[in-house]
Amino acid sequence: MSSQFVEITEADLPQNLKVLWLKALSAEELQNYSYAISLANAVLKEEPGFLKGRRLARKCAAKMTAGQKKKVSALTGLLSGGVNTMKLSNAAKKDPAAALILIEKELEKNPYDAGVNEVLFETALMMGMSETAAFALETVREGAPENTKMLHKLAEYYVGIDRPDLATEVYNDIVKQAPGDINAVKGAKDCSAKASMKKQRWGEGASMDELKKDAAGAKKLEEADRAAMTRDQMKEKLAGLIGQYEQDQNDLNVVKQIAKLYEDLEKWESAHAFYDWAFQISNGDAALRKKSEQLGDRVAKEKLAALEAQLETDPNNEELRAQLDEARKAHAMSTVAEASKRVEQNPTDPQLRFELGSALYNAGNYSDAIPHLQQATRNPHIRTKVLLTLARAFDGKGMHDLAIKQLADALADLQGMDDTKKEVLYEKGLIHSKMGVKEDALACFKEIYEVDYGYRDVAQRVESSYS
Repeated sequence: MSSQFVEITEADLPQNLKVLWLKALSAEELQNYSYAISLANAVLKEEPGFLKGRRLARKCAAKMTAGQKKKVSALTGLLSGGVNTMKLSNAAKKDPAAALILIEKELEKNPYDAGVNEVLFETALMMGMSETAAFALETVREGAPENTKMLHKLAEYYVGIDRPDLATEVYNDIVKQAPGDINAVKGAKDCSAKASMKKQRWGEGASMDELKKDAAGAKKLEEADRAAMTRDQMKEKLAGLIGQYEQDQNDLNVVKQIAKLYEDLEKWESAHAFYDWAFQISNGDAALRKKSEQLGDRVAKEKLAALEAQLETDPNNEELRAQLDEARKAHAMSTVAEASKRVEQNPTDPQLRFELGSALYNAGNYSDAIPHLQQATRNPHIRTKVLLTLARAFDGKGMHDLAIKQLADALADLQGMDDTKKEVLYEKGLIHSKMGVKEDALACFKEIYEVDYGYRDVAQRVESSYS
């Protein structure tokens, strides 16, 4: 373990811990959350400052305990949680690093426990790990936003480390929960003003009173920092920005704000158009390009969904069916073209290879999809999804034996019976059926039937075999 408790990134992990970390990521990807937590904790035991590992453990615990935290009674919480919190607090004073291990075990049971997260906050501060301290209280903010006491503590912490922008967001969340909380309302306004002063690099001699003298400026400041706006407020702000855009169509900040407002208003076509223009004038901003691609894909899918809905109400309309087929082909070709560009720019990225292979498969181009998918199997985090798509591509070419081989390899990597394993087994059963190997097909369906009677049509398939 490091002699000093410093917060580190993935790149700072020693090689032996990187191996464990990759396994933890893979386990989380496969929804084996308990195993992912145990691996993440093994890394944290050696490197307490590895915040990314702590985030993964909390994410997995939240999925494992989804819906359970509401079932714990107030009395139970006081009798058990309070005692545990006291023990953890005492342990942290004696040996903070050892206490962190105990804290993680408690948070595995209930990741949003306010008392235990507060102990994590205090322990992290003792060890000089400021980001971990903030993460502890942010976890409560995420899972128990009604706990305004902890949110006040988080806001005060952000003020103490000179992050008024983050404090403003927390205070706004408190006001949502408790509109009559005067301290939160005042804190939000003061921190918002401080954040603006810091952003604009105004002189430290400028007092709060001087800033507030400009009533118009204060009003704009409050509007800009408001955590959430109604649709009418968004439309009003959008109208003002459109006026600015008409004066200067190359103002990147204005274009980005317009794009975001259209997105928030769910005006997908307009949002796509402005994100695309923002990318064009941004000197190649990768984030804007990705956003533009995402919105473009959404627009295409919305159009497809609309055509499909129309066809359902008028199934004999051949002209409409032809339009839908054409739209599907156009969307598939566009998706392949975009994915191809990304692979050309970064040909060694397995994730991009998977995206291109999937796009080609969806377009019905199985032969071209296969080599990209084969290269994508190098990424352990997406290996199961890649093998499943690869099997479907082989199946599309009528190469059923090769398809079965990919699915068998995928099953070898899977442990518990989660949704991913069910999907792989179901696909394997379907292909065995095509091959006429009824016993092997039935074995796949039975394995699912034993744990999930309602999965797709496995009940009908299994029960009909006994007739």
